[in-house]
Amino acid sequence: MSPNFASLPRLLSILLLSVGLAACSPEPEPLPFTGNDISTANIGRTLELIDGNGETRTLKDFRGKVVVVFFGFTQCPDICPTAMVQLASAVEMLGDAAKDVQVLLITVDPDRDTPEVMKAYVEAFDPTFIGLTGTPDQVRKTAQSFKAFYVKVPSPQVGQYSMDHSSSFYLIDKEGKTRVLMRGDASAEDIKHDLRLLLGSTPN
Repeated sequence: MSPNFASLPRLLSILLLSVGLAACSPEPEPLPFTGNDISTANIGRTLELIDGNGETRTLKDFRGKVVVVFFGFTQCPDICPTAMVQLASAVEMLGDAAKDVQVLLITVDPDRDTPEVMKAYVEAFDPTFIGLTGTPDQVRKTAQSFKAFYVKVPSPQVGQYSMDHSSSFYLIDKEGKTRVLMRGDASAEDIKHDLRLLLGSTPN
């Protein structure tokens, strides 16, 4: 029986069409963060500050971990302690995965927030948290890198002042890239959700 070559053009057309459709298939949907995906923004590249033990730290020190950065100060009356409580709750909910997360509180008040003060403050919320400070210039450069705002506000009391500052959570992936910007009033559950996505596990 002689082969039937008449149907070959039609078969080739179907094959080429299927290959073309596969090549044109849409890219995978981005991870469904609860915060804002800022993966394409050039944010949070500069960080060189002092930890509670007087050691200089950079983002390279935390490669392999998901990092949460928050700008605040230890004499903040409400926003900062609330944020620290939310972060502590989120980390606790992660269970064993918490070992791969590092929370960093960066002060916007380096004149009063010494390394020792920062260490005592953050560890009151969670012993794994790290507080970072430095010279005013170091803090300014880091804040500019994260596009974080802060300004000193004089107090009616002589010699006293407070700090106005932005209050967002910056989530950085294991490769050191800033991926998510979350509101400072984000719930612990939402923070945990986005941390789990960056850790590579399914939120539950």
